[in-house]
Amino acid sequence: MTKTILSRLAVFATGMLLSFAALAAGGGPVQHAGTDLSDRASLQRGAQLFMNYCAGCHSLKYLRYSRMAEDLGLTEDEVMNNLNLTGAKFGEHIVSSMPAEQASRWFGQVPPDLSLITRVRGSDWVFTYLKSFYLDETRPLGWNNTLFPNASMPNPFWKQQGLQHAVYAEQGADGGDPAVEHLEVASPGTQSAAEFDQTVRDVTAFLEYAGEPAALKRPNIGVWVILFLSFLTLLAWLMKNEYWRDVH
Repeated sequence: MTKTILSRLAVFATGMLLSFAALAAGGGPVQHAGTDLSDRASLQRGAQLFMNYCAGCHSLKYLRYSRMAEDLGLTEDEVMNNLNLTGAKFGEHIVSSMPAEQASRWFGQVPPDLSLITRVRGSDWVFTYLKSFYLDETRPLGWNNTLFPNASMPNPFWKQQGLQHAVYAEQGADGGDPAVEHLEVASPGTQSAAEFDQTVRDVTAFLEYAGEPAALKRPNIGVWVILFLSFLTLLAWLMKNEYWRDVH
């Protein structure tokens, strides 16, 4: 009986790991994001980019403007004047002003909240997704994505990246549609490839922070936890010696 239960648990755990791996891949290989949550300047740039290019459709309903200001070293005036585009109060959550009914009519579905996107998909997936848009006249919005095919959104950073076109592989023997072999920038954007990578990395880092704001404070808290445990261990050792002194 015990062996049967353990076998089922092992199968379940393996299935979960494979599911998470497949979810992270999401349709193709991903690139390493290289985010650094200790880089406050990167997080600040990412916050500005998100608010200007993403917050019109997507919310961060688990993050407050006030918490973001505290964590990223911003003043209330800086946040309210530069990052708050909806007129929300400083202590309110970051919620898009786009009406759900209109969003559903324009995009086919309501744009999802992105508070936990990096925790679900992974930072590498988000980084790769934002770089994988290409022009596709067969899609309603004129855009497609190699990592997440038939995504219901346009490329938010097309001005910076430029216009990418798909280069297709030769049609397979099964007669299906040819697969996208790679993407080429047909019309350059305002940034070089390296500059655009940094732009996407900044946005990804901010979304990674938004998914777990406590991650910024964990290293500092961890030092105190280790010191406390060391002190507690010392006290336990001294107490043990005191108790056993009478025994010996």
